[in-house]
Amino acid sequence: MRSCTGCWASDKLHEECGVFGISLSPHDSYSVANETYLALFALQHRGQESSGIATSNDGKIHVIKKSGLVPEVFDERTLQSLQGNMAIGHVRYSSHSESSAINAQPLAVTHINGSMAIACNGTLVNGAKLRHDAELSGAIFQTTNDTEVIAYMLVRERLGTPLMEQAVKNIMSYVAGAYSMVIISGSKLIAARDPFGFKPLCMGMLGSSVVFASESCAFDAIGARFVRDVEPGEIIVAENGSVTSAMRSEWQARSSLCVFEFVYFARPDSVIDGLSVEHVRQEFGKYLAMRDNVKGDIVIGVPDSGLSAALGYSKQAGIPYGVGLVKNRYIGRTFIQNTQSQREKSVSIKLNALSAEVKGKRVIMVDDSIVRGTTCAHIVSILRQAGASEVHMRVSSPPFLHRCYYGTDIPREQDLIAHNHTVEQIAEMINVDTLMYLDERDLRHAMSGLRIGYCDACFTGNYPVRISSESENQKEGRIQV
Repeated sequence: MRSCTGCWASDKLHEECGVFGISLSPHDSYSVANETYLALFALQHRGQESSGIATSNDGKIHVIKKSGLVPEVFDERTLQSLQGNMAIGHVRYSSHSESSAINAQPLAVTHINGSMAIACNGTLVNGAKLRHDAELSGAIFQTTNDTEVIAYMLVRERLGTPLMEQAVKNIMSYVAGAYSMVIISGSKLIAARDPFGFKPLCMGMLGSSVVFASESCAFDAIGARFVRDVEPGEIIVAENGSVTSAMRSEWQARSSLCVFEFVYFARPDSVIDGLSVEHVRQEFGKYLAMRDNVKGDIVIGVPDSGLSAALGYSKQAGIPYGVGLVKNRYIGRTFIQNTQSQREKSVSIKLNALSAEVKGKRVIMVDDSIVRGTTCAHIVSILRQAGASEVHMRVSSPPFLHRCYYGTDIPREQDLIAHNHTVEQIAEMINVDTLMYLDERDLRHAMSGLRIGYCDACFTGNYPVRISSESENQKEGRIQV
């Protein structure tokens, strides 16, 4: 079941969640629930289907989670009921697993050695096989997401080791795929990032307390100080607001941060693995302009992630930047329409053209990507109806040619417009005068300051983790974190 079937967002890519964690120092008096709530607000762009917070109070874990946006799930009364010195939070977008409330996170479990709460962002490549093998040995699962699989593997490993962080290290040798996670176990808050570093995770300080988040923008929202990124394969343990240990998986991998964090997913005010998201997006636009010779009167961006690239294009080309499209911010990504006519109207409700800005002008429209092509075709139609004399589309990423197995909601290859059509054919299909994508070489140049490597398999087909037929079945079987 798709969460954004047929809406403005159905022709966009989606992230798989955002996570946050806090370990309170004895010297601080923050409400861990309130701080988590504010941080999740800042991470809301990473998931709008469900929200949840788990707190630990003297070892007792209390969880509140359900479908809905952060302010829909939590109010002052619910936050006051979440007491303790540790908390983890989660916002969820489910691309393939069922969007029912049972799949909301954090997930809390009780095992023979105590209790645990876990929140994850990502997707396992071998999750279906791990689940199947566990079920054959008698395991029972209540959800359809990979977080429960990870939780089961952690509890199983914990039986043979006195430390939960050692259990996390152990599963990294055979749990394959993309995951960043925060875990409450006993008096410890554990943060871990998979050996490839597909999903971002960073550490900060709020007063004397330790915090973790998917993006640094969450730290800004609560007044915390960014310390550093969690390294690929690293496990960090915080206890009573102090970092007590950090260890690494012994399994070496090629670091492969998802490139779409910079193209689309992350907020522009975040810094990920040493790079400013806003800076990189403007660089994408700059490189597009450097290779372009089209004559235009105005450069506009498709809100929101196309705006930065449009600004970079405008600066480089010397063509005025303008606001040609206005976004209605009161329609969430779960705005569902069932018929084609309703889908087209939903785009018009989501975006509207400013006729005074585009009428009679040669418009250069910058967007972050083209997936199926249906939405951008309708946006072009909106601009032409508003009087644009020409529409030239520039895309701040290379063409999508391959599917993703690591948590990005990319459809089957036959549904990707660039997989089966040339640039000229796509331009005709979406009714633009010209179309140009970001060159892969320019993407590499713009990302040259990244401290780790990145994954661009959706453009190149070069997958960091070997994709098996089981992984293909998992993708079709709708099992994700």
